[in-house]
Order: sequence, then structure tokens, then C-alpha cells
Amino acid sequence: MKHINLIIVGATGLVGKEVLKILEEKDIPIDRLKLAASGKSAGKEIVFKGNYYRVEEISELMFNGMDFAIFSAGKEVSLRYAPIAAKVGTTVIDNSNAFRMDKDVPLVIPEINPHDLEKHSNIIANPNCSTIGMLMPLFPIYKKYGIESVVVSTYQAMSGAGKDFLDKYERESRGEINDVYPIYNNVIPQIDLFEKNGYTIEEMKMLRETQKILHDESIKVDATCVRVPVVRAHSEACFVKLKKRFKISDIRAILNDVNGVTIVDNIENLKYPTPSSVSGKNDVYVGRIRRSNIDDRALNMWIVSDNIRKGAALNAIQILERLL
Repeated sequence: MKHINLIIVGATGLVGKEVLKILEEKDIPIDRLKLAASGKSAGKEIVFKGNYYRVEEISELMFNGMDFAIFSAGKEVSLRYAPIAAKVGTTVIDNSNAFRMDKDVPLVIPEINPHDLEKHSNIIANPNCSTIGMLMPLFPIYKKYGIESVVVSTYQAMSGAGKDFLDKYERESRGEINDVYPIYNNVIPQIDLFEKNGYTIEEMKMLRETQKILHDESIKVDATCVRVPVVRAHSEACFVKLKKRFKISDIRAILNDVNGVTIVDNIENLKYPTPSSVSGKNDVYVGRIRRSNIDDRALNMWIVSDNIRKGAALNAIQILERLL
């Protein structure tokens, strides 16, 4: 594996810190590392592999001579700086939704559509965290049986909304509630803004991104995305309508063979995945696998994945590894 020059944009955020942690765990060979963030975080020092790195304020010139950049600083930063980086030859892996639906930008889960990395213009998009968690176990089922539709309800952790949202929860837990919809002791059935069709942007992402990743506009996804007072790891309850008949035992056998998916499903011993048990793990965990009571060609499953790791940082680094 060749040594690279790498810049992390948003290095002081939740995902940026996790990117650095995983880079160290995987011992990715790096010749030159730059850490970038907003002006308020500039000057901070971060330890990586025993060395101190000073965080720089993001600027247009800092991408010169860098091979790769991992962006985790939000849509506006990506829209402004990713094209600049791409123009000087830096390959950008972007965690925001700035370019996901751009027809010239691959949207990649490495275990599913790595072939899409063969053609890009120096910008590659990381999918939404809930889309990644859902498709990791659904893709091998899709390959064998085909999928007509998915009805999914998500229970998304607060960390998906960033550090400010976690800080809001802490204030509310102390009684400082200044919001019509507090997250403390509550759930909020809205993530992002509403579109004209009554679905939120987050809910429509799960449809649009699924179709793009699978290159299949026939598959339908009906999502309800809910923010819950859990710190980390998203959960998803999925109703999946297949095109062919199936045996539950075969579904389990398929999922048991999937790299990056772990089954925890033993109802006799009350074993199933939860956010607290999955937080910090790389795999996507699946439980409560059962045939639907209302449709013989449908099944239900419960999916839990760490939104900061596989849902963001890890997936980005797996893309990077594929490019090396």
C-alpha cells in the first residue's frame, strides 16, 4: 500500500475524530497529514500516532500537493472547498450530502458497489448513515431474491446531528429546555426539512440513495426517520417485500456469509442488537429476522449500526483503501 498525503477537513468534529482513530487502527501509511477545521477550531492540537498536529483553518491553497481529502465538515464547506480540492488533483471523499445525487459523483458503499469507483472526477460521496446501515444486510438478499419495496422506520442517535445537538441534550437534562421539541425524554419524528410530498429530506435520501447505489430505480423505499435520545448508533425496523419466495433459514444463511454484517438473533435467550451493544463496532448488526404476518413474500428485520463508524468514518476510509 503506497504512502499518501492526506487532509482531514472537519478534524475536530465527531466524525473527523473517528476518522483519525480508524486511520490509526488500520495503520494507513501516511507521508503528510493535514488537519483542517473552521476558524474557531484552528490552533488546536490533536495527537495522531504519538505526534502532535496543529489544526489549520481551512483555506483554498491547503489542498495543493495532497493526494486525498476526507471531508466531514458539513454541506456548505463541501460545496465551497471540495471542487477546489478536486481541481488541483486531490481526490475528495465527502461525508456530506452535497454531491450524493450528482450524476457524475459516485455514491459508494465498498461492499456493495466498489465498481463505481472506477470512474470519478476526484469527488466521491459517502452515503447517508441510515442508508448504509439498511443496505449492508439488504444487498445480499436483493442479489438473490430481488426487492420490490422497503418500509423502514429509523431511530437515529443524537450524534447524527452533531456535537451541538448532544450539548443541547445535556442542557435539557439539567432542565434548560428552550425548544418546542426537546430531545430529552422525547422522540422527534422529523430529521431535516420537509419536502412538498410530506416526507423529510432525510426520508427521501433513503429512497434516492438506495436507487443510485443499486442502479435500480424500480426499488421503492418508504421511510419515517425519527431522532431519539440515544448518543450513538442508529436502529432501523425494516419491512422488506421480496420478488421471490424465500425461507427464513436461507435469509439467515445469506447474512451469515456477508462481510461486515453480524447476526444477533436468539429470541429464546433474548439476544438482539441494541445501540449500546453496537456503539463502537464496525459491523452492521441484524436481529428479529422473521417472516411478515401480512405478506408471505416479505420479512421484517431489526438493524443497528454505529452511525459515526460504518455510517460515516469507516465507510469513507474503506473507500480510501479501495483507491490505494
